[in-house]
Amino acid sequence: MIALVTGANRGIGREVARQLAAAGHTVLVTARSAEAAAEAARSMGPNARPLRLDITSEADIAEAARDLEALDVLVNNAAITYDTWQHAATADLDVVREAAETNLYGPWRLIQALLPLLRASPHPRIVNVSSEAASLTGMGGGTPAYSASKAALNALTRMLAAELRADRILVNSVCPGWVATDMGGPGGRPVTEGAASVVWAATLPDNGPTGGFFRDGQPLPW
Repeated sequence: MIALVTGANRGIGREVARQLAAAGHTVLVTARSAEAAAEAARSMGPNARPLRLDITSEADIAEAARDLEALDVLVNNAAITYDTWQHAATADLDVVREAAETNLYGPWRLIQALLPLLRASPHPRIVNVSSEAASLTGMGGGTPAYSASKAALNALTRMLAAELRADRILVNSVCPGWVATDMGGPGGRPVTEGAASVVWAATLPDNGPTGGFFRDGQPLPW
């Protein structure tokens, strides 16, 4: 299995890539910086390969799509702007637009570009790393840029799952939970546990679910 993980130089993405590589999969470890991607890949052993990729760059995405010969799993992990200082009523919409470029449009562009490779895979998977903050069922105020962009990513998951069912591509959103990372801050659960939730969706059997929202393999309300 060949997997590409975005934002894999730190946090949840790094641990997802490490766990996949440790399980014997070939993992493309991506980061906006070539040096950061190389450092992370070196730490994961021979199954990890670095790839410089800025998901907000159409040129970077096009280059990756040209250079890759095969792909089985795409993990859209890269995300920015957990804007705890903002409220929807007074939000800086430039901050919201910037968050959407990475949290929504980046994964969307990447999926579109890599679909030919995924369609050619015998076991294709797309995993969109989301958050319970994007659940409309429990949504309140605060973090408008992050929550709105992740809610839109969840909507994309649902649409793609329906559209790609005939291509056997399983598409799911995963909330890793509150994890002790640079974005999550101290006090969260170990990054290994949050990453394992993502890896579960990346390695689903062919008869596994699609179009779902999960944490630790259990459904979450949309």
